[in-house]
Amino acid sequence: MEISIREMREEDLDRVMEIEAETFNPPWSREAFLLELTKNILAKYIVVLADGEIAGYGGVWLIIDEGHITNIAIDKKYRGLGLGKALLEGLIQICVDRNIRAITLEVRKSNEVAKSLYKKYGFIEYGIRPNYYHDNNEDAIIMWKSI
Repeated sequence: MEISIREMREEDLDRVMEIEAETFNPPWSREAFLLELTKNILAKYIVVLADGEIAGYGGVWLIIDEGHITNIAIDKKYRGLGLGKALLEGLIQICVDRNIRAITLEVRKSNEVAKSLYKKYGFIEYGIRPNYYHDNNEDAIIMWKSI
C-alpha cells in the first residue's frame, strides 16, 4: 500500500465528513471544517492517502510557540495499518517546521490505542479534563510533548 500525506483541501470535505461521522460522536460539522480550512489562520489540516484514497485526516492549531492537535481520525477499514502514525508524524513535522516548542492534545480516557500511540511519540499525560466529551461525559487526558 502506498501511503502519502498532503494538505487538506476543500474538495476533500465529503470524504473527511464520512470518516468524521464514523469516528466521533458528536461529529464536527462540515461548516466547522470549512471554517478551519478557510478562516482559521492558526489551523493546519492534512490528509493521509492509502493508494490515492483519503483514509484519514488530522489537524493542529499553531498558537505562538505551541501546537494543539485538534483531531486525528482514520477510516475504520484502514485502522491498524500505520496511518495514524503517519498522520501524527505529519502533524509533528508541521510543528517542527514552524519552530513550535511543545504540542498538546486531549484524548478519551478509554482510548488506549490512541494513548499508546501518543506515548510512543513522547507525549506525557499531564492532567484530566473532567466530563470533556459531551456524548457520555467521559474524561479527557491532557497530553504534552516537548519538541
